[in-house]
Amino acid sequence: MKVYPVILLTLFFMSFYSCKKENKTENKPIISLDTIKKPVKKEIIEKKVTQEWDTINKKNANDFLKKYGELNKETKVVITTKFGKIKLRLYEDTPIHRANFIFLTKIKYFDTSYFYRVVKNFVVQGGDSDRASTAKFRKKYQHYRLKPEFRKRRKHKYGALAASRDIENNPKKLSSPFNFYIVQNKRGAPHLDKEHTVFGEVISGFSTIEKIAKVNVGSDDWPFTDIPMKVEVLDSKNK
Repeated sequence: MKVYPVILLTLFFMSFYSCKKENKTENKPIISLDTIKKPVKKEIIEKKVTQEWDTINKKNANDFLKKYGELNKETKVVITTKFGKIKLRLYEDTPIHRANFIFLTKIKYFDTSYFYRVVKNFVVQGGDSDRASTAKFRKKYQHYRLKPEFRKRRKHKYGALAASRDIENNPKKLSSPFNFYIVQNKRGAPHLDKEHTVFGEVISGFSTIEKIAKVNVGSDDWPFTDIPMKVEVLDSKNK
């Protein structure tokens, strides 16, 4: 009879120790870039940036994207639509806008969006939609903005990729991180130079842009039929 209390006491301590170990694992802090040490492999860091250090907001957007860009140096992406593919090259001399586009691509934000504005002989514009999933992303990241990165040699030529922005109450010409447009006019859109940041260009898929430009749109330039997109980063093996 005396043996039972001893057994129960032993089981109690074993159970308590086990719970304590589990709680340590559950309460492990989220890893930020500041706490990652150099010996950690680059692939592991990139995974944690996109999956765990998921805190970009209005206050830290520039610092976040600067660090993100240092770890994610890709410069080519491809947009797939029902009309075909558009391959883009992002400029290294607009590092914050480049990193932002890569970041939003990798977290699949653009896959929730459409080409939602089409103005023939001007631009095709994408990066927004009326889906709840699109609005959820924007709310999560607090509708942050990007400082302009105007460069003399980055013009609004045919096929230029540029960032949209609010025109009113925006004296610093801050870019929207979510909305982008591609110049469809073959003569370019020089009146937009130094008004919007050009951060990339089309390198193939001009025929796809021309097909998009021909769709029927309403008075607000929104296509009658949605044009969803899928955006993927191309690595060195898929240039």
